[in-house]
Amino acid sequence: MKDLHDLSRYPLRLEGPDRPMVSFRNVTKRYGDLVVLDGLNLDVAEGEMVSIIGPSGSGKTTVLRMLMLERIQGGVIYVDGAPLSHMERGGKLVPANSRHLRAGREQIGMCFQHFNLFPHMTALGNCMEGPVQVLGLSKQAARERAEDLLEMVGMIDKRDEHPARLSGGQQQRVAIARALAMRPKVLLLDEVTSALDPEVIGEVTEVIRKLVQKYRLTIMMVTHQMGFAADISDRVCFFYDGRIEEEGAPADLFSNPQKERTQQFLSAVKSAD
Repeated sequence: MKDLHDLSRYPLRLEGPDRPMVSFRNVTKRYGDLVVLDGLNLDVAEGEMVSIIGPSGSGKTTVLRMLMLERIQGGVIYVDGAPLSHMERGGKLVPANSRHLRAGREQIGMCFQHFNLFPHMTALGNCMEGPVQVLGLSKQAARERAEDLLEMVGMIDKRDEHPARLSGGQQQRVAIARALAMRPKVLLLDEVTSALDPEVIGEVTEVIRKLVQKYRLTIMMVTHQMGFAADISDRVCFFYDGRIEEEGAPADLFSNPQKERTQQFLSAVKSAD
């Protein structure tokens, strides 16, 4: 068997009409001696909504961070057929430099648990900044795009407010609009409702439902809300110990989990509720 860290075994590009939008091929991530992702293989199709669930420390949030924020130690990650974690040089794959990573990550939007809005900018300014500075849009074009998205998430009346004057649910909706303003092919949602009060969670989940219905976005969502994942996902992946322990359609995984660890986790979540 070939060494999974041997880059010659991975294609320079993924070709064909059925190629996944996101593909993890034998991806390993370590922090020192701690292995957080252990040879992960995961394909996400264009337009697919995948929810990632699992206990703390299972590696689920690390999956998103490898796409947007950090480097891997083994395997290759592809986005829209092209390697993200690596680049081609002389007909071979080599680890990506910072420039390649920045360019590849322009295709990806991410919403964080704690919003991460620019505090000195209005809601409108937050949504305009990326398209102007990164994509090179004119301020007028960026304003029109931002206003359309703020309208979609129900925040157009708050466009001139700074984050400090917005509720948590309102800030998260602006953060989603800001991510969409970059016209990403892939949207990553990292526990976007976990920092919110229960009464405003519905505001954000309704916005995500609209996204799924309106755009052909590929969405990967880490969540602790099983009901929401069951309602909105095409597929649910249960992570345990840095690997996918079980995956399937929500109706199958939640109603009839096959693996003992999945059963234990869902039982514990249900008891906590």
